[in-house]
Amino acid sequence: MPDIVLSNVNKRYPGTTEAAVRDLNLTIPDGSFTTFLGPSGCGKTTTLRMIAGLETPTGGEIAIGGQTVYSFEKGVSLAPSKRGLGLVFQSYALWPHLTVFENIAFGLQVKRLGRTQVAEAVRDVATALQIDEYLERYTSELSGGQQQRAAIARVLVMRPKVLLLDEPLSNLDAKLRMDMRAELKRLHVETGATVIYVTHDQLEALTMSTHIAMMNGGVLQQFAPPLELYAQPANLFAADFLGNPRINLLPGVTTDDGVLCGELRVPSPGFARGTATGEPVTVGLRAEELSLVREAAPGRAAAEVVSVLPTGADWYYRLNLRLADGTHVVTVRDNLAVGLREGDGVWLEAASSGAKVFDSLGRSLTALDGVGEPGGSTGSRGAVA
Repeated sequence: MPDIVLSNVNKRYPGTTEAAVRDLNLTIPDGSFTTFLGPSGCGKTTTLRMIAGLETPTGGEIAIGGQTVYSFEKGVSLAPSKRGLGLVFQSYALWPHLTVFENIAFGLQVKRLGRTQVAEAVRDVATALQIDEYLERYTSELSGGQQQRAAIARVLVMRPKVLLLDEPLSNLDAKLRMDMRAELKRLHVETGATVIYVTHDQLEALTMSTHIAMMNGGVLQQFAPPLELYAQPANLFAADFLGNPRINLLPGVTTDDGVLCGELRVPSPGFARGTATGEPVTVGLRAEELSLVREAAPGRAAAEVVSVLPTGADWYYRLNLRLADGTHVVTVRDNLAVGLREGDGVWLEAASSGAKVFDSLGRSLTALDGVGEPGGSTGSRGAVA
């Protein structure tokens, strides 16, 4: 399976002033499950379509497995059918007048393979996706999940070098989406294929991906493994977009050993860039990086419970925290604080590690080495802002 390399790729649609994708530099590793994640209009689907050859870039170069499939400077633009890719559409694009078998077999029949060879290939992929018992049915007789698997089978039977999926689960209900996430992850492990997946659903990205390419406004914000991106966001956008509930963002000033947000002391393991004491910063604390205590102590900040939100396994609390610039609503996950009610006064305490600190430009001061600068390109751990 090939690496996919995008070098200074741009896309600007006629009549628009802003680029849909701007100066994209990215290497998608061989055999990875890479998800393009971001809000609507961020450029993720446009990027997938440029890789597939369904959109023509307005600059840059794309290579798949060392072969240049598009180059603005060299005048190269390989047709989609010549790129060795398989694309699964959001709408599935199955033919309703054909059976499941005929849908899956269509591409092989176009290649004029023998009847026995086609039948064996179709049955093998259908068995792997657990739809072999539906091969003689019409697609209109299938459930949404079965149609999804049929669409994937139609692509996989062609043995593509790369599998592209554009928000394939968006039409399914919540339970079926969970089942299909597990199915797609299993499929990736078993086939070893390079998968490129597009979604705005962060849960899909976190649970299935080996790598996430987070985009906003046509610009790549960060490219990293899911847990690294969650724990070490490269900038404020990455921190705020990823995570449910949303990360708590508080103003503070740097100290010798961390940050002070009013009375709340937030320890920091150290800053990646030289930062002077007393510098204004923004601190990011996820719900699990704060706890609620009943007693005052140095480094703790008084707060008032405004809502209690049990979810079954976890207890979430929303609190008013008063700082110099006004009142901030903070979300805390604390399963040991059972019994608190709306209106109760408590003290907030920050965890000894995990805080994310950002400078006045929104760049991380605590991210791991290897995280890039705003506007720059990325490798396996790149970031831009």
